[in-house]
Amino acid sequence: MTHSQGQTPEQIQSQKLTKLLAYLQANSPFYQELFAKNNVDISSIRSVADLQQMPTTTKEDLQQRNADFFCVPPESVIEYTSTSGTLGGPVTIALTNKDLDRLAINEYNSFVSAEGSSTDTYQLMLTLDRQFMAGMAYYLGLRKLGAGIIRLGPGVPSLQWETIKRLQPTAIVAVPSFILKLIKFAQDNGIDINASSVKKAICIGENIRNTDFSLNILGKKITDNWDIDLYSTYASTEMQTAFTECSAQHGGHYQPELMIAEILDEDENVLGPNEPGELTITTLGVEGMPLLRYKTGDIAMYFDEPCSCGRSSWRLSPILGRKKQMIKFKGTTLYPPALFDILNEREEILDFVVEVYPNEVGLDEVLLYILPSDTHQETDHQIRAYLQARLRVSPQIKYVTAEDIQRMQFPETTRKAVKFIDRR
Repeated sequence: MTHSQGQTPEQIQSQKLTKLLAYLQANSPFYQELFAKNNVDISSIRSVADLQQMPTTTKEDLQQRNADFFCVPPESVIEYTSTSGTLGGPVTIALTNKDLDRLAINEYNSFVSAEGSSTDTYQLMLTLDRQFMAGMAYYLGLRKLGAGIIRLGPGVPSLQWETIKRLQPTAIVAVPSFILKLIKFAQDNGIDINASSVKKAICIGENIRNTDFSLNILGKKITDNWDIDLYSTYASTEMQTAFTECSAQHGGHYQPELMIAEILDEDENVLGPNEPGELTITTLGVEGMPLLRYKTGDIAMYFDEPCSCGRSSWRLSPILGRKKQMIKFKGTTLYPPALFDILNEREEILDFVVEVYPNEVGLDEVLLYILPSDTHQETDHQIRAYLQARLRVSPQIKYVTAEDIQRMQFPETTRKAVKFIDRR
């Protein structure tokens, strides 16, 4: 990263923050009201440290007051994107031309971090329509990088392999659980995956690492079968910025010139390194819909010891879970990612969907829809004994067919596979 005239990242952030506050005061109906209601004097906020005096913004604010966050008139909007609506209704994020340029810089930095260069060709195995910001962001970033791009879209392992054979991409951008489907298709159809041109995968939308950065079950299942470098990324539509791993693969690098990130505890105190809390972000340089101290709902921590790649920014851990999705089940506290790891571990479990709902006394109940490898009683015993041992409690299990799972994971409107259904 180039720092203008020898300024520190903190000085650059503080300057950009001052600009942002003036911009919000002048253009954002939501923040004008928030500042007035909380008697915020923006001139007293001069540095990132002063930011703690500011109230936070929540996902509910965005859902309920979506239009009040827009800072530009409709004629300045070039692109309307929306969140996937994992929790509650989707939120529209409007981008200007300048925002699209910023998005390209963000993903350019991300691909460079993940060892990408203009000599690479990337096969994009994700949707580039349905208002999906990420699909467009990857495309813009790769264009800026000067790399080759194959926009193939999600699904269809046969077509993915046929295209890999024909066009020889060096890298893929895909959801990790879909990479497993690619591996299975290759094994079933006599394709030698390690003889393919693909040498690295940018993994999106799902955790592939444990908090100590070792590969989790999903990551291991990929690398046990395919000699490929995996790079983890984390981003959200609202923050229009990504955290991406470098070759050290020790967390996603923070881009301080594009946003201010804080980790907050339950009482909104700022936490230090190695302490898990809620990732809270302030966008820098966004025109259409900037956000100030926006609580992402994602629980993570950061690490600030120097990285062997030479970048000086701190790194974000894998996401430990979503605040809203925490499950209190028969005395144990569970986050869906940890439960997914447990389910991914067993050969007898081919696929699954987790459903949580309140029982008659208002406590969380967990129902697992499982696609088993076969219908033998012995398999059922193994699955139940394993879950009891790993969870120390027994969730309800309902065995389903491949068609059922497909229907549950991909309802009409969805962009990514639904693995968690929250009925609370």
